[in-house]
Amino acid sequence: MAENPLPSGDLKKLDKELKNISRFEDAVQEISRGNLKFGICILFLVMVGFFAFTQVADASNQVFIVLAGLLGAYMALNIGANDVANNIGPAVGSKALTMTGALIIAAVFEAAGAIIAGGDVVSTVRKGIVNPAAMESDVMFIHAMMSALFAAALWVNLATFIGAPVSTTHSVVGGVMGAGIAATGLGAVNWATMGKIAASWVISPVMGGIIAAAFLALIKFQILFKEDKVTAAKKWVPVLVGFMAGAFAMYLTMKGLKKLWKPSGEVVMLIGLVFFVSTWVIVKPVVAKAAEKIENRRRAVSDLFTIPLIFSAALLSFAHGANDVANAVGPLAAVVGVASGADMTGNVGLPMWILVVGALGIAAGLLLFGPKLVRTVGEKITKLDRARAYCVALSAAITVIIASALGLPVSSTHIAVGGVFGVGFFREFLNNKKKRERLEKVLPEAGEPGVDKGRGEALERLTKKQEKSRRRKLVRRQHLTTIVAAWLITVPLSALLAAILYWMMSTLM
Repeated sequence: MAENPLPSGDLKKLDKELKNISRFEDAVQEISRGNLKFGICILFLVMVGFFAFTQVADASNQVFIVLAGLLGAYMALNIGANDVANNIGPAVGSKALTMTGALIIAAVFEAAGAIIAGGDVVSTVRKGIVNPAAMESDVMFIHAMMSALFAAALWVNLATFIGAPVSTTHSVVGGVMGAGIAATGLGAVNWATMGKIAASWVISPVMGGIIAAAFLALIKFQILFKEDKVTAAKKWVPVLVGFMAGAFAMYLTMKGLKKLWKPSGEVVMLIGLVFFVSTWVIVKPVVAKAAEKIENRRRAVSDLFTIPLIFSAALLSFAHGANDVANAVGPLAAVVGVASGADMTGNVGLPMWILVVGALGIAAGLLLFGPKLVRTVGEKITKLDRARAYCVALSAAITVIIASALGLPVSSTHIAVGGVFGVGFFREFLNNKKKRERLEKVLPEAGEPGVDKGRGEALERLTKKQEKSRRRKLVRRQHLTTIVAAWLITVPLSALLAAILYWMMSTLM
C-alpha cells in the first residue's frame, strides 16, 4: 500500500490554501464582471452625450442639452436596475420564468412600452410640484430640472446598491421639490400635490397587500384546501385567469395606452368584461385538459398559473415602460425644450430620440444590474410559488385601476412590494393559526378536570413556550425594515440632494 507523501497537517494546510485561491479567483471574476458592466454603462453614456450634442445647432445651449442627456440616460439606467424588478420578480421567484428569460421579456416590453406608448407631450414640471412661473429665468429653470434629475438618479442608484426597491416617481418628485425650493423658496411648491404623494406611501402598499392577500385566501380556501384540488382547480382557475385578463386589459387601456387612446370609464369597464368572458371561455377547456394529467397536490395545481404569470410579466413591463420612462426623460425633455426656445410654463414636445434614450437606458440597466432587485422582490422577502406570484401580479393591476378611478396617486413599486408582503403575512397568519389549533388539541388546558394545579400550570407554561417556538416568520423582517425605511426617506432625501446640487450648479455655472 502506497504511503501518503504528505503528513495530514500539511494536507489540511494545502486544502485551506486551495480554498483561499478559489475564493480569490471568484472575487477577481466578480470584480471583472463589475468592471465590464461599468464599462458598458460608460460607453452608453458617451454615445448618448455625443448624440445629444448633434441635436441642437445653438452652440450656447449645447452644454445644457448634453448634460441633461447624460443625466436622463443615467436615470434610465437606474430605473431599469431598480424599478423593473417589481414586474418580473414574482415570476422569477416562483420559477415560472428563469432569470434570463424574464430579463429578456422585460427589456423588450419595457422598451416597446416606452417607444410606442411613452407619451408625446411631457409637462415641463413633473406632477405640478413647483410653479415654473416663479423662476426668474430659463437658466434657473434648467438648473433646477438638471439638479432634480441628478438627485433622483443618485438616490435610486444608492437604493439599488443596498437592495431596496424604491419608487422612481417619488424620487423625481422629491428632486423637483428640493430644486424648486432652493431656486424660489417654499412658496413655489404645490403642497396639496405633495400631500397626495405622501398619502400614497401608505395607500399603495396597503392596498396592494390587502388585494394580494384576498386573492390568495380565495385560492387557498376554494382550491388548495379542498379535498379534491383538481376538480376545484377546473372550476376556479379559468375564472381567476379570466379575471386577470380583464384586469390587465383595463390596466393597459387606462395606463399603458393612454398616449394612443383615452376611452371613457364605461368603455374601459366594457373592455374588461369582454376580456374576462372571452378568456374564461378559451381557458376553461385548456385547464380541464391539463387537470387530467396533474396530481391532486398543491404544487401541481399551483403550476396551472405559469402561463398567466408569463403574460403578466410582459404586460406589466409594457405599462411600466409607457409610464415610468417619463421619470427619466421628463426633466430631460423640459431642459431640451426650454434650451430650444420653448416656454418653460407650458408643455414641450417629446422628440423620439429622447424616448429612445429612455427606453434603451431602462433595458440596459435591467439587463446589467436588475437581477439583484429581482431576487429581492421574488425570493428574499418571502417564498413565492406560482399561485402566490399570480396574486401579487393581479394586485398590481387592480390597485392601479382602483386608485386611478378614485384619483389617488399610487406607486407601482409600492404596490408590487406591498403585494409580496401581503401574501407573506397572510401565509404567516394561516400557518401560525394552524399550529396553535394543533397544539390546543394535544395539550390540555390548565384547570381542566382531572389535572392538578401544579401539572396544569406546567402545561400552561409548556403551551406558551411551544406556541412561541412554533410561531414561524415567513416574511423576513430585515427586508421589511430596509424597504420601509427607504420608502420613507425617498422624497426628503431626493429633495435635499437636489437642493445641494442646485446650489452647487448655480455657483459653478
